[in-house]
Amino acid sequence: MRGLFVQEAMMNAGQADQLGKQIAVLVQASQPEQAYALLAPSLAERTPFRLLDRIGAEVGAGPLAATNAFLDHVAAERSEGGWVVIASALREQLARDPGGACARCRAYVVAADVWYGADILGERVPGPALVADLGAALACLAPWRADDNRWVRRTVGVAVHFWAKRSRGAPALAAQAQALLTFLAPMFEERQMDAVKGVGWGLKTLGRHYPDLVAAWLAEQAGRGARALMWRKALTYLSDEQQAFVRGTAQLSL
Repeated sequence: MRGLFVQEAMMNAGQADQLGKQIAVLVQASQPEQAYALLAPSLAERTPFRLLDRIGAEVGAGPLAATNAFLDHVAAERSEGGWVVIASALREQLARDPGGACARCRAYVVAADVWYGADILGERVPGPALVADLGAALACLAPWRADDNRWVRRTVGVAVHFWAKRSRGAPALAAQAQALLTFLAPMFEERQMDAVKGVGWGLKTLGRHYPDLVAAWLAEQAGRGARALMWRKALTYLSDEQQAFVRGTAQLSL
């Protein structure tokens, strides 16, 4: 924790914005090595993600070609904080290039090849995409559900978790919540545990904010061979009565 406190003292939000602008200028001048040299100290320290998000947002506002070349440079170094900068930059690109940002996100999830890379990218790119335009984002994510890469499949659940967290259970968004449950149905029998944890996370957060919908949906999954962890995560926030209903319908003994 010491490094975190030191970095907090060294940099505040305004300074992170200024550093992001300086890096962005170099990126736009096609000087990725010099830009990375400015960024590297912040990645070497335990810089809070909220500050790295601000740096990434400044970088992501720039021209696509130069920015994406720089993001590839950051990805090659494979630092945890680097995935935050990359993800925040891609989030800035969603409005201008949604399809491209989606495709690049998938490529970086594969490149990261670790759970936190999938989670960092999922909460910053496809998650916000679901909030901004559910239909378009679901079209992007549809092939990810059966992707050969387990981290890509995990990212689908992380994105749904983000949407559910942002929804705050608003009744006006219930139809979208139902659409997301329908979308996740083909993944309910996922077997690979890293992917199960992501999908289960999405179901868990949906259950927190839309418990009636999730209880009814889970009852419909009776007879399906989902892993016990998937069921447990999905049931987490349901009431005792709802859990008893689902367990009885699905004949669960978890």
